[in-house]
This record gives sequence, structure tokens and C-alpha cells, in this order.
Amino acid sequence: MNDSQKLIEIRPALAQDAGAACLVLRRSITECCVADHCGQAGILDGWLGNKTADNVASWIASPSNYTLVAVREGEVVGVSLLTQAGKLSLCYLLPEALHQGVGKAMLQAVERQARSWGISVLRLHSTATARDFYLRNGYISAGKEKSCYGVECDFLWKKLNADPADDGNKPRRFCNCSAQ
Repeated sequence: MNDSQKLIEIRPALAQDAGAACLVLRRSITECCVADHCGQAGILDGWLGNKTADNVASWIASPSNYTLVAVREGEVVGVSLLTQAGKLSLCYLLPEALHQGVGKAMLQAVERQARSWGISVLRLHSTATARDFYLRNGYISAGKEKSCYGVECDFLWKKLNADPADDGNKPRRFCNCSAQ
């Protein structure tokens, strides 16, 4: 059985997942996001600076966050974090879990939670590495922004209760209001 055929469990993160989730974040940033940090030590150090097991544990424990992990054969291979403010703050995978539906499953679970919280628009800052993934999953680009650690990101958003009759061909812009 190859890796893509192994069962993936998407579940809420537990306190004991913090170390493994931190490893996912650090490996994903270091190994998968090379096009974003270009191996520049200053950028990489800034990006990884808050990716510690203690910080991840505090993110998991926060009642205003919804943190998920993807687990395959007992190993955490993905982590995502949604805030009650409607921001997808994290969605990272180990390199060996890419292109197997894991990210999409986590994203769908996060979107379900956002809807259950009454969030109508989900927003995020995407790396160049992940941009096409989000676009394929219905997110709309609203321009470029620079992260605090120096990486150019795409600001993306998605209306979660979109009209199914909308073909997606109309020009759009981000609006964080709830008016129709």
C-alpha cells in the first residue's frame, strides 16, 4: 500500500500533538516553501521564530482557535488553525503528505467549523507555494501583502455560503462585511 492509499484521520488537535504539529510546521516551511524563503536565513529564522512546541500548545489550548491535525498511521502529517475571527492562520503538511488530498480534507473541515461559528467569509495569507491549492479550492485573490518576516504573500478569501448559481466569472473584491 502506498502513502496516498493509507487512511488519513482529520481530528481536533490535542495538547499532546503540539510537538508533532510543530515539527510539521517547521519541516513544511523549511522543505516545501523554498520558493518563498529562497533559503535566506533571515527570512527563514523569522518565519520559524514562533514555531515552537510551547507556542503550538498555546494555540491548541486557546478557546478562540480551532486547530486540526491530519494523522496517518499514528503520525501527525498536517496541521491547520482557524481563528474565530475568520482567519485560516495555518494549513501545513509534511512534504511526504502533499498531493494526496490531505490538505483538501483539512481545508474542508476548517470551512465546516467556520460555518458552524457563523463565519461567512474565510480569509488567509498564502505563500506562493500554496497559492494554487487555495485557488483550486474556491479562494479568490485580493492582492499581495508582505508578511512580518519578509515573505510576499497572497491575500485570499472565500465566501463560505456562496450562491451555487454564481459561475465565478464575475470580477470580485474582498469585503469583510456581511451585507449581500
